[in-house]
Amino acid sequence: MSRQRLRLLSARSLAHALGLSLLAGALFIAPATAQIEVYEATIQELQAALTAGRVTSVQLVEAYLARIDAYDQRGPALNALISLNPRAHADAGTLDRERSRGDVRGPLHGIPIILKDNYDTFDMPTTGGSVALASSVPPDDAFQVRKLREAGAVILGKSNLHELALGITSISGLGGQTRNPYDPTRNPGGSSGGTGTAIAASFGAIGWGSDTCGSIRIPSAHNNLFGLRPTKGLSSIDGIIPLAHTQDVGGPLARSVTDLAIGLDATIGPDPADPATRMLEGRELPQFVQSLDPGALRGARIGLLTASFGEATEDRESGRIVRTAVARMGELGATVVDVDLDVDSLARGSSVIGFEFKFDLIDYLAATPDAPVRSLGDVLERGQYHAALESRFRRQNGVESRDSEAYRTALQRRSVVQEGLRRAMEEQDLDALAYPTIRRKAARIGDPQRGSACQLSASSGFPAISLPAGFTDDGIPVGLELMGLPLDDARLVALAYAYEQDVAPRRPPDFAPALEDGLAPAPVQQRISTEGVVRLAGQLAFDWSTGLLGFDLAISGAPGPEVLGVYLHRGSPDGAGPVIHRLMASGRVTQSGHAALAAVDRTAFAASRLYLQVNTRANPDGEIRVPVRGGAR
Repeated sequence: MSRQRLRLLSARSLAHALGLSLLAGALFIAPATAQIEVYEATIQELQAALTAGRVTSVQLVEAYLARIDAYDQRGPALNALISLNPRAHADAGTLDRERSRGDVRGPLHGIPIILKDNYDTFDMPTTGGSVALASSVPPDDAFQVRKLREAGAVILGKSNLHELALGITSISGLGGQTRNPYDPTRNPGGSSGGTGTAIAASFGAIGWGSDTCGSIRIPSAHNNLFGLRPTKGLSSIDGIIPLAHTQDVGGPLARSVTDLAIGLDATIGPDPADPATRMLEGRELPQFVQSLDPGALRGARIGLLTASFGEATEDRESGRIVRTAVARMGELGATVVDVDLDVDSLARGSSVIGFEFKFDLIDYLAATPDAPVRSLGDVLERGQYHAALESRFRRQNGVESRDSEAYRTALQRRSVVQEGLRRAMEEQDLDALAYPTIRRKAARIGDPQRGSACQLSASSGFPAISLPAGFTDDGIPVGLELMGLPLDDARLVALAYAYEQDVAPRRPPDFAPALEDGLAPAPVQQRISTEGVVRLAGQLAFDWSTGLLGFDLAISGAPGPEVLGVYLHRGSPDGAGPVIHRLMASGRVTQSGHAALAAVDRTAFAASRLYLQVNTRANPDGEIRVPVRGGAR
C-alpha cells in the first residue's frame, strides 16, 4: 500500500473524527486509537496490510469512519449514508482475533463495506430510505448479506437511495438528497446513489447496490466507478426490498475491476428463496477474479450500439467521450463494428415496474413483522414519504390488480427484447454491445435527470457493466456500458479489466481528498500584500473539500471611484487568461466572500495557474497582478 494511503494518525485527530458520529439516529462511539488513511485503497492493498500486521480491521473501520466524519455531513456534506453499524468495531475485532489464530476466510476478511439500505440486515433497520420504515428491523439477512458476513466483510454502514428505489437521483424522505462528490451541486445517480457516492469518496472499500433499471450502472457512471448488473439469476435478490422482482438484481460497485470481481465472487450463487437462480443448476459458477485478463480485448468483437447515443445536443458530450473510449478498446485489439438496432422500439412496453412494485412491496412487508406499515397505501396515508416521490407513489398505488392483460403483454415483450439482442449479437459474433450508460451528465440537484439507457439489460436480464469512460469539460464522470449474453458476466468484467489496465480511468473526486492527520485538509492559504502607489492586501483560502475560494481583500492608494474591480483569472504565470470570477466590484475598495471554482479552475489552482488582477481607470489593463499560489489536492 502506498504511503499516501497508509499513515498513522494521532489520538488527537481521532478524538475529533471518531469520538462521536451521528447519522440518521445511529450513534457510533469509537475509541481514539491509532488509525490509517484508506483513501483510494484497493481490497488487495488493505488485505496485504492486514496480512503483514501493519494494520488491524478495527483500525480500518476507524479510518473509514474518519472519512465519513470529515465529508458526509461536513465539508461537501455528501450525505451518502443513512446509518452506521454500531457493532462494526466489535465485528472487526472478532475478525482480527480470527486472523491472529491463522483463520482467514478469504479476500474480504476484515474489509469494511457499505450496503444500500434496501438490503435486509437482521441487526440494523432496513429502511429503503422511507420514513415509514425507519425502525423496521428484518427477521434475517438478505442472501447476499449473509454471504458477505460469511466471507468476513465488516458492514460499516447503510447508504441512502432514491426512496424505495423508485428513481435515479437518490433523494429520500429519511435520507434526504445525496450529493455527487465530483460536483456536490449535482446528483450522484440512483437509485444506489448513496453507495456510489460513498465508494467514490472512500467511505468503504466496496459497496453494494441494486439495479431494476440502471440503479447500479447509473451511479457507477456518475461516480467514476465500475458496476455490474449481473445476469438475472446469477445472484439472489432474497432480502432486498423489491421494486420489481422480474427486473431486480443486486451487486457491487467498486473503484477497481479487481475489487468488483472480489465482491462478485463472494455473493453470486443459487438460492432456493429466489426462483430466478434455478438457472444455475448444473452449471459452474463464474470465477471472476480468475477470469481477469489484461489481454482480454485482443480479438474481442464489440458492437457500437449507435441508436443508444442519442441525437439531442445534450447527448453529444457524453457520446463523444464514450466513442473515444471504445476507440481505445479498438487500439487494444478489439474489432469495433456499428450495430444498427432500433433500441427504443425494441424495449418499448417491456418494463414491469409499474405492474409489480405495489404488490411486491406488500409481499415484502408481510414477511417483515417489525415493519410499521403494510403497503404503499399506508405510506401515502401517513404522509411518510418525500414530496419528490408523491406523484410516482400515487400513480403506482393506483394499479388495481397483480394480474392484467397489460402486465402479461409487458412480460411477453421481454422475450422479444431477448431475441432481438441475441440475434444482433450472434449475427456479428459480438462479445459485447457498447453504448453510454446514461447519455447525459449528472443533472443539477432538483433538475430532472434525462438520458437513461437502462432498459435493454433490465428487460432482457442480460448482464451489463458500466465502466469509467472519461470526464466532461467541467469534470463530471461519464460511463461506458458493455452488455453481453446471459452468463457472460465474467467475460464483460475481463474486458473492463483489460481497458482499466491500459487506460487507468479512475480519478478520485476533488471534494473528498485524503485526510491529513485524520482530518479534512486545512484550507490552502495565501496572504497578499503588494507594494506601489495602489496596493492590494488581504488573504485567500481555498478549501478542497468544498471547492470554495475564500477571500478578504482591500485596496489602498486609490479611491473607490477609480477602482474598476478585482478579478480572478485563469492563465499561465506570465501570460494572460480569462476572468473566472469578479472578487471585488467596481467602485469598492474592500470586499470579502467565497468563489466556487469549477473543475478546470481547481486543476489550474493546483498547478498555480490562477492570478488576481486589479483594474483601475488609470490602468484598465491591470494595475496590479498577483499570482495565486496553489496547492495539490
